[in-house]
Formats: sequence, C-alpha cells, structure tokens
Amino acid sequence: MKPLKRNGVVLGLALIAFVAGTAAAEDKVVTVGVSADYFSKYIWRGQNVDNSSVLQPTISASAYGFTGSIWGNIDLTNRSKVAPDNAWEFSEYDLTLDYTNTIPGIDWLSGSVGTIYYQFPNQVYDPTTEIYGGLSLPKVPLTPSFKWYRDVQAIKGSYFQYSIGQTFDKIYSFSETCTCSLVLGASYGWANAAYDRGYFGVNSGQSNDLTLSAGLPVAVGSWTIKPSLNYSTMLGNSIKDATPKSDNFWTGVGISTSF
Repeated sequence: MKPLKRNGVVLGLALIAFVAGTAAAEDKVVTVGVSADYFSKYIWRGQNVDNSSVLQPTISASAYGFTGSIWGNIDLTNRSKVAPDNAWEFSEYDLTLDYTNTIPGIDWLSGSVGTIYYQFPNQVYDPTTEIYGGLSLPKVPLTPSFKWYRDVQAIKGSYFQYSIGQTFDKIYSFSETCTCSLVLGASYGWANAAYDRGYFGVNSGQSNDLTLSAGLPVAVGSWTIKPSLNYSTMLGNSIKDATPKSDNFWTGVGISTSF
C-alpha cells in the first residue's frame, strides 16, 4: 500500500475513533452506521465519473453532533473510464468529519461544518481536500438547505449547492416491523470560475447541475433497504459542451443499519 493511501486510511479510522472515544469517555451513546449501495453509474455533482456499475460502502460513527465517516467507490466492471482493468478495486475513497447541530437559541435553523479528504487509488488524479459549511431549515416543508464547498488543495475553487427534499414516512406497512416510505429530493449546483476551470476548463462561474432523486426505503427491523431512481443534467452551456455525458439516468439499491 502506498504511504499516502495508508495514511489516508489511518486518518479516517482515527476520525471515527475520535468521535467514538469522545462519547465513550463521558459514558454517552455512540451511533455507528454501516451501509452498502449499488448504483448502475457513479454520478458526482452531475459529472459522470463512472458509466458502469459500482458498489459504494460506508462506515460512520456519530456523537454530540459529530460524525466521522469513510466512504468508498468500488468499480464492479473493467469498463470504468477512470480506472479501467480494475474490477472490484477501489477507485476512490472519501474521509469526512462533520459537525451538524441546531443553532443555539434558534431551534428552526440547523448549521453544519466539515471537511472531506478525497483519495483516488488506481487512478492518476491527485488527492484533494474540501472544507464546507451550510445551513438548513429542518422544520420548514421541503427542508431547504444550502452548502458551500471550498476545495483548498487541488482545485482551489468553490461549489455552492441548494437542496430541497421531503420524506413521507410509512406510506405502506407490510407489518408492524416492516414499513415503506417515500423520499424525494432535488439539488442545484453553481460553481465559481476557479472550480469550473479546474474541472471543465471553463473560465467563468456557471450553473453546474440539477439532480433529482426518488427513493422507496423499506425498513425491516433495524435494517433499511432503499431502491432509488436518479436523474442529473448539466446546466451551463459551456459546462455541457465540456462534459462528455451531460445527461444521466441511473438506478440504485442500498442496505444500511445503525447501532
């Protein structure tokens, strides 16, 4: 294993251990989550990163508003344009440390800050780091939210994301311990000139993407199985021209639990 790759894994495990250790020291409950998602494509902020099947596992630990997580992308075929001939190997993993909580004295407003470290094994891309901050209105219909992502390493540009979403709980009950919900979401992304130049070679700030999603999570005891349908399109004309595949439809199914 390369030193940078090894150090990234160690850092991610340390972040999760820090969150868990902080809670354990005060005899508080820590929530640990694990999940695995299959998608027919890997689409990130409207960009078609991998046009073939992928598996994306995640492990996380949360306490006191802090969440440390490790997320990975595994190519399931040898048709990946970013990591050809590397079926069943990681092409990316992200290490995230997030703090999300309501604003003191304003229980209708939630804030979040965090950092994401991106590493790309089996690829030629350099690792990079983003910091971010955001606000959301959890008690307002559609839960509108805003996040500002700032790449501070490779791209040194900013991406702004505006999102809405709605969950309709228990739209159908198979039994007392098996229920189905409906989750709808939409997001719009705009980026400044530095970000667009780094990713697309476009020297101006433009609208980047519009992404729509619909999921039907089925809760079975402590487990959740979530099939989903997703669509994304690039918006700015220059961004579209610089994107090989600017319109994407993909499906997915995931399984998750927490304890």
